[in-house]
Amino acid sequence: MKGKGIIGYIGKMAQGILEQKGINKLANDRKERCQVTYGSWIFIGAILLFFMGIVVHEREAVHGDMQEAGGIQGNVQEAGGIHGDMQEAGGIQEDMQEAGSAQSDVLSGFLRLAGSSSMEEMAGRLAEGFMEQYPDVIVTIEYVGSAAGIEAVLNGSADIGNSSRNLKEEELARGAVGNIVAMDGIAVCVDRANQVTGLTREQLAGIYTGKYTNWSELGGDDVPIVVVGHEAGSGTRDAFEEMLGIKDNCVYANELNSMGGVKARAALIPGAIGYLSAEVLDESVKALTLDGVEPSERNVDNNSYPLCRPFVMVTKGEISEQSQLIQAWFTYVYQNQNGE
Repeated sequence: MKGKGIIGYIGKMAQGILEQKGINKLANDRKERCQVTYGSWIFIGAILLFFMGIVVHEREAVHGDMQEAGGIQGNVQEAGGIHGDMQEAGGIQEDMQEAGSAQSDVLSGFLRLAGSSSMEEMAGRLAEGFMEQYPDVIVTIEYVGSAAGIEAVLNGSADIGNSSRNLKEEELARGAVGNIVAMDGIAVCVDRANQVTGLTREQLAGIYTGKYTNWSELGGDDVPIVVVGHEAGSGTRDAFEEMLGIKDNCVYANELNSMGGVKARAALIPGAIGYLSAEVLDESVKALTLDGVEPSERNVDNNSYPLCRPFVMVTKGEISEQSQLIQAWFTYVYQNQNGE
């Protein structure tokens, strides 16, 4: 029988040893066979054991290497799993941070503003932008005049009062806080056919107190002056009269409760004169210079125009004491009024 591999190799070596040691051939009548000495069998057995030991050792070494390789692979897989877990944990953390950031931007509820009609354009623009940024918030605005808006905040029927004048001492004593959000100029306007292009402060005060009654007295056509103003309690009226020093001394032909009403009268009635926020000026009327200065945005910003007053949003208590919604409103207002 021929062996294969290392067993065959051992067999060949054993056969060679037997031939080198010598084989005693004995003949008898029945058969011929080979016999080896007892010492030869011991020698052959030792050789077989030696080579079998090598084989076993090699197999164990290979098996150990395979186990070690498997262990390394397992460690790699485990490390990969840990890395995956870390990535997953990082992703969860990022999701939580994103969710937290998103949550901070989520506001809902109603925000009630009331007050000056002079602030209608600005307040309306801000409300639209605020609701666009916070879709779950509804902002309502009532244009009831500065005094009524401040009172609404103090009695709790409004969250913010729009005032086109500074607060009075009695309002401050009741807890009202004035937060200036913009500066505005009070423009003086007439119909576009009026030949007068400008007045002095003294002339303007004289018109509203009845000193001048015809435009011819001021270099214009022979047309009676129609004095138009705002209703009592208007912040624009209060600021206008206080800055000219004619508080409670005005002679009005018409007292109106809206900027639109004043502008329409000044535009349509020959000889009419009115005052309104510089923000709402348009081509329907002619704005007069005052002491030679136009009521432009630039002149209002640098305070060179004589009739400048603040736009105030009133709260009951400091802004820091208000609800999250009100604080978010003021953050939005200041960012947008500063052009950010």
